[in-house]
Amino acid sequence: MAELMDRLGSWIWFLPRISLSNLVEIIIITIVIYEVLLWIMNTRAWTLLKGLAVILAFTLFAAIFELRTILWILEKTATIAATALLVIFQPELRKALEQLGSQKIITNILSFDDGKENTGFSERTVNEIVRATFEMAKVKTGALMVIEQNDSLKEIERTGIEINGLVSSQLLINIFEHNTPLHDGAVVIRGNRVTAATCYLPLSDNMSISKELGTRHRAAVGISEATDSLTIVVSEETGRVTVAEGGRLTRISDGEALRGVLSRKKAEETVSGGKFKLWKGRLKNERKNHS
Repeated sequence: MAELMDRLGSWIWFLPRISLSNLVEIIIITIVIYEVLLWIMNTRAWTLLKGLAVILAFTLFAAIFELRTILWILEKTATIAATALLVIFQPELRKALEQLGSQKIITNILSFDDGKENTGFSERTVNEIVRATFEMAKVKTGALMVIEQNDSLKEIERTGIEINGLVSSQLLINIFEHNTPLHDGAVVIRGNRVTAATCYLPLSDNMSISKELGTRHRAAVGISEATDSLTIVVSEETGRVTVAEGGRLTRISDGEALRGVLSRKKAEETVSGGKFKLWKGRLKNERKNHS
């Protein structure tokens, strides 16, 4: 046993010493590689990556058996191939950069008052959304409602028509009523107000989405991939209610289930507001004291 420990000690002695900075670098690189692989799997880049793996395997085969002509051809086309990959992956790379920019890591920690209204919604708003959703589901009225969280939906609002009305079940039902001017597209809800209607949403190119789902569901997934919003979808064909969040679709069985999802988001918003926006709250309190 002592001899075994001596051998292990001699092997460890030859290993390079790992400092704290090395550990930090290892953790960061691991997280980056994991996120890149996760991103690749959720886009059509996964299919293209399989093709690249075949090409790399063929290159390795040519190198082992010293197929010089093939290696020369691969070497000369490598630069062109790299440029072609940038062009092919351009939509995915753009989306990845948008998602990275929407994380707001620093601004969540030091959140100064940027003039944005409080986006929290009340219990009344939750009840009105739930009532409207399942009233429309009963009669199979298609609906698409995007509830803003931390990421701004101003760009989405600009594609539609300004409403700026208090959230109510009657308003939402009238907006999505068949053959009305505002029924086509999505509504954006910020806090307790419907800010805009007939808004256009980015369509997701996630190939794992069921072909049975239409454009409305693909748009809901698309906006949930680009922002941290919560989107409620009512199917015009089946009347089923679905929630899109974080690039995923979740089937909602009844009003209580939807109320639970909205209440959870409301609670998360309250916690995050208290945890990450202390400075903003302090500024508001100071304004109240001075007024």
